[in-house]
Amino acid sequence: MIVFDLKCQSQGHVFEAWFGSSADYANQQERGLLACPICGDPQVTKAVMAPAVAAKGNSRSVVVQDAPAPTPDAPVAISTGDAAKMRAMVEALAQAQQKLLEGSTWVGRGFAEQARAMHYGEQASGSIHGEVAPAEAKALMEEGVPVAPLPFPVIPPEAKN
Repeated sequence: MIVFDLKCQSQGHVFEAWFGSSADYANQQERGLLACPICGDPQVTKAVMAPAVAAKGNSRSVVVQDAPAPTPDAPVAISTGDAAKMRAMVEALAQAQQKLLEGSTWVGRGFAEQARAMHYGEQASGSIHGEVAPAEAKALMEEGVPVAPLPFPVIPPEAKN
């Protein structure tokens, strides 16, 4: 596997992409299969990258040139700068969720029942949040009931100190 930093021409977004080889990158580029994941621009080229430089011989670090692509469950090493950016993004997302829930009513395990009642006009519409099993959430979406998962768990009001 090989990792390239790619850059879109229209907005200059830089993003990382994994390929089986340099030839795989060239093949996908030639066939027009690459696009910026941020803006969708299909005009993507390799961005300037820092080379992988091996550590000194007396260092304990090891540089792996052809490391396999990470799996979803595998731990990923994050640099200090990336970790700070990730913390800031997670904090912003948590604040957005908190703001969204300010005008919402906690309905607990009665969420699916109340969401359906609102959808079918049996109950006044409003913003609610609660608990629902994944299969039930899927059933709600298949019925066309407008629901969305929250990125962070919500502590029920009765469980708060």
